[in-house]
Amino acid sequence: MNQHIEMDSVTLADLRPEQQGEILKIDSADGVFKRRMMSLGVVAGTAVTLDRSAPLGDPRIYTLMGYSLGLRNTEARQIRIRLK
Repeated sequence: MNQHIEMDSVTLADLRPEQQGEILKIDSADGVFKRRMMSLGVVAGTAVTLDRSAPLGDPRIYTLMGYSLGLRNTEARQIRIRLK
């Protein structure tokens, strides 16, 4: 299954403005980051949209579960999504 996820997925950092994706998994080896993201609703099956980016593209603001979440690109690259 993990191989299938890798083939059909991109990272959250690859999302373009107004494009929507579905969270598949968090690739982070850092347990603290993974727990923090999960407590904020970044869990498998959650729909996410790129709302806007800072002028230089980092950080970016994503919308999920009715709220906005700001992430740096290094953090967003650890979250695998499937484009909708």
